[in-house]
Amino acid sequence: MSDAFNTPVSVDPRLLEVLVCPVTRGKLTYDRDAGELISAGAKLAYPIREGVPIMLAEEARQID
Repeated sequence: MSDAFNTPVSVDPRLLEVLVCPVTRGKLTYDRDAGELISAGAKLAYPIREGVPIMLAEEARQID
């Protein structure tokens, strides 16, 4: 989190251009409010902790 109000840390847009889902190798979208990278194909949400995307399937949250 970036400040005392717990606003999510932003992700560098250049990083989003090169990161892919480790499961599907598909494109990810950034959910700023949740602080997650979303893989629609795998239906997984990868957390971002202290500005670092955690790109491990076992750390991801299943989404509907």
